[in-house]
Amino acid sequence: MADRSFLNWPFFHDRHRDYYARFDAWVGENLADIDHGDIDESCRRIVARLGEAGWLEASAVDPDDPDSAIDVRTLCLSREILARHDGLADFAFAMQGLGTGALSFFGTPQQQEWLRKTRGGEALSAFALSEPRSGSDVANMEMTATHDSGDYVLNGEKTWISNGGIADLYTVFARTGEAPGAKGISAFVVPADTPGLQVAERINVIAPHPLARLSFENCRIPESALIGESGSGFRIAMSVLDVFRSTVGAAALGFARRALDETVNRAAGRELFGAPLFDLQMVQGHIADMALDVDAAALLIYRAAWTKDMGAARVTREAAMAKLYATDKAQEVIDKAVQIHGGDGVRSGHIVESLYRNIRALRIYEGASDVQKIVIARQALATAQTGALS
Repeated sequence: MADRSFLNWPFFHDRHRDYYARFDAWVGENLADIDHGDIDESCRRIVARLGEAGWLEASAVDPDDPDSAIDVRTLCLSREILARHDGLADFAFAMQGLGTGALSFFGTPQQQEWLRKTRGGEALSAFALSEPRSGSDVANMEMTATHDSGDYVLNGEKTWISNGGIADLYTVFARTGEAPGAKGISAFVVPADTPGLQVAERINVIAPHPLARLSFENCRIPESALIGESGSGFRIAMSVLDVFRSTVGAAALGFARRALDETVNRAAGRELFGAPLFDLQMVQGHIADMALDVDAAALLIYRAAWTKDMGAARVTREAAMAKLYATDKAQEVIDKAVQIHGGDGVRSGHIVESLYRNIRALRIYEGASDVQKIVIARQALATAQTGALS
């Protein structure tokens, strides 16, 4: 059993501890039998089971309660649990939240009707932000949304879109031209069956999950598809990422916890030179480093989540620190796990081999590690300048 002592930290209430226990038990009993042979179908089945059991209610606001809010600590706990059990299950859950985050925070009542389906596991969602020439540089976006006779017409491409090809709705960002750069971007909700929206390419990666390049050719959508105000798309995207970057760190934490558990069990049960592997001081040193990195990452993640839940308008600095540290350190923790497992650590199908493949993408998507360093540095500079002027 994974260490649960962190649940006694002051970031959490009894409802979080109860949620963790119930969800962890449910995941172990209800998702272990899902075959990953057909990745698309596996994601649909995972989302359906999560939705039927009510667990996807944590992924978005309740459309029947205008004052409801997403509890970011619950989101992070969910992703940590799922990642520890199954990387694809974590992916499927995460996309239900990220794909509809703009609707949760900025959507009209009509747009939020989608949330009934995504929270119920009846529809899959996706977040279409990246483009072939503008991944981390969102302000350099080229896709256009032209206002025409009461509609918007979308033209361009999106790529590296998770759930691409299986999503029922996409949150799409496009240039509407109110101003240069970031101030001329808007957000739209686009159903997958909209004429002109095509899956141009399915993309294969080392940790398989639904991923695609999308093409928009004279894709006409009504004005009611606009999320928030025209020209506010960049702010909407950053607000969504503010929340969900912390949860990426939580997924990395789940991978790292599983790696640590597997390594401790391996070291205790494997003999080398007539004694348990754990007796080697070098192995003890590796495990100490792993345990330290896991706890330090958890502190940063749940600080960011708690800060947002306490009403902070933005947690850009906290979320960037959480994602950067948790994903980078999880990579190191899992690498140590592979090393201590020896040949088994690189055997296809072994849990630590799977963790090794799963962790790498988390250091890239929703803001690569190097980009997070830039974000943190700029936040530090802004704080210093504000202090100097006050």
